[in-house]
Amino acid sequence: MKNIQLIEVPSEIGAGTRGASLGVEAIKIAALDFMSNFFIHFPSEKVATENRLLFEPIESPYAKRIKGIVTMYERVSKSVAQCIKNSFFPVVLSGDHSIAGATVAGIKIAKPASRLGIIWIDAHADLHTPYTTPSGNMHGMPMAITIGEDNKECAIHELDEDTIQLWTRLKELGTGSPKVLPEDVVFISLRDYEKEEKFLIDKHDMKVITTNEFRRKGAESIVKSVLRYLGDCTDIYISYDMDSMGSSISKGTGTPVGKGLREREAEDLISKLMQNRKISCFEITEVNPTLDTENLMAEIAFNVLQRSVNVLMMN
Repeated sequence: MKNIQLIEVPSEIGAGTRGASLGVEAIKIAALDFMSNFFIHFPSEKVATENRLLFEPIESPYAKRIKGIVTMYERVSKSVAQCIKNSFFPVVLSGDHSIAGATVAGIKIAKPASRLGIIWIDAHADLHTPYTTPSGNMHGMPMAITIGEDNKECAIHELDEDTIQLWTRLKELGTGSPKVLPEDVVFISLRDYEKEEKFLIDKHDMKVITTNEFRRKGAESIVKSVLRYLGDCTDIYISYDMDSMGSSISKGTGTPVGKGLREREAEDLISKLMQNRKISCFEITEVNPTLDTENLMAEIAFNVLQRSVNVLMMN
């Protein structure tokens, strides 16, 4: 049986739409509505945020609030690493998806010799860099940080020296760069990405499983093939962005996209993955209750969280 620790990171400085910092509390309210005492069962740590930067001018237009992101990466990676070193399984509840790169850094700090695989359940590839970003929002960049990509081949921006240095710090944080090999990444339900991101997916021949393929083959078959594909990895991290859900139910996330997973499909997928002993960290991100009606997105997030943790407890 695994000892589980919750790591709450209500940070939203990487997002373009406001409100993701309230996501963790929305998930807790969903637990109360379901009359669940889930959140008093497990030790929990709340990581301090830099959300005050939302009220300050943006210094780096192609990597918005990157100084604050560096600070968050240092805090979150330390927290995740300490959790693993203390023999706990980290379940990270983050505001926006930029934090995922810090979670990965933390796993690698705790397990520097590990070959880490990533299962990225998300409508978006998050493979932009400050050189290619259309928005400057850093929640579109954690995967590029993790695989150590600048993608200068597709550059459309020239960066100032400060931004370059801070971007390098993000990539190098902890155990250097890259943290994860591109061939050790699997995207599930990916369906909304720009040509610059497509360039990297093709360049590295990264594995993509569409919603249609998932639906056609079913959770059981997909999980088997994903785990076989990541067979050489010693550890696997699952990052679950709520916008992987179809837009009819994912109104409560900052960047909803149609043709996504249904609630039961997401639950089945993640709970089946959680049965594998290589899974060493799980993150849920991008719940934004300010965009939601009746807290639906947070309720779905809580259902997935509770079912996943139950599976972990049984293993």
